[in-house]
Amino acid sequence: MPDSARPETTRFAPSPSGRLHLGHVHSALFSTRAARREAGGRFLLRIEDIDSARCWPEFEAAILEDLAWLGLEWEQPLRRQSDHLDDYAEGLERLKETGLLYPCCCTRRDIQEEIARAAAAPHGPDGPLYPGICRRLGEEEAAERIAAGEAHAWRIDIEEAQRQTGPLTWHDRGRGDLTAEPGLLGDAVLARKDIGTSYHLAVTLDDARQEITLVTRGEDLFHATHLHRLLQDLLDLPVPEWHHHGLLADEQGQRLAKRHDALSLAALREQGRSPAEVRAMAGFPD
Repeated sequence: MPDSARPETTRFAPSPSGRLHLGHVHSALFSTRAARREAGGRFLLRIEDIDSARCWPEFEAAILEDLAWLGLEWEQPLRRQSDHLDDYAEGLERLKETGLLYPCCCTRRDIQEEIARAAAAPHGPDGPLYPGICRRLGEEEAAERIAAGEAHAWRIDIEEAQRQTGPLTWHDRGRGDLTAEPGLLGDAVLARKDIGTSYHLAVTLDDARQEITLVTRGEDLFHATHLHRLLQDLLDLPVPEWHHHGLLADEQGQRLAKRHDALSLAALREQGRSPAEVRAMAGFPD
């Protein structure tokens, strides 16, 4: 069980691919208040901008402006993922040394066609899992395809990884102690063809590097935490605790997303809402 008197190190980690909305405000406020509950707590800001095709400097500037308008303060300097690609490359090499990663040259069409041919393709929380096409490649063939310049990602052999680590557990502040089930996501991609890392690898390494003790994020990422717990064990990283909060919805019951411009902080500010009103709308009345 968590020590409620222990100073927390928390983080808010938005992606600068759009404007912040009320769901982001809820996560940021939960994190900062957890950090400030006891003397010595730390609240950190991380900009998750590894996807350069979707992330833009103007959105990062807007995020900083919105958070300052809300009255939030964070420890400087902030961590920007695009400044730390070498960290992720090093982590990927460490995982390659375990023998648990394999190159995947599949296109989306290859995967879809293989799934269509399967009589009963395994499914995860987000749909059909990767069917393991490239896991069956021999080392020589895989090396030849890479040497020929064929685009490839790096996937983890999840079954073998679980055999190596054995059973793992993690603690969610809302659900208690849980047994890790990293197989829920199948042979997940840990390094993308166009970036060299993935969300899963980058955030796991970031949280360790920033000494995060409590990871706060939406329940849509609950299943990802099972995989992150596995990566922590494989990379000999410290294990934080997690809080997965419910997802805020609009009046029609649809999950808030960056496309909900009417509930963005920018729109609410234009409507004349005060910071206190917005904090209350996000579930944190002063």
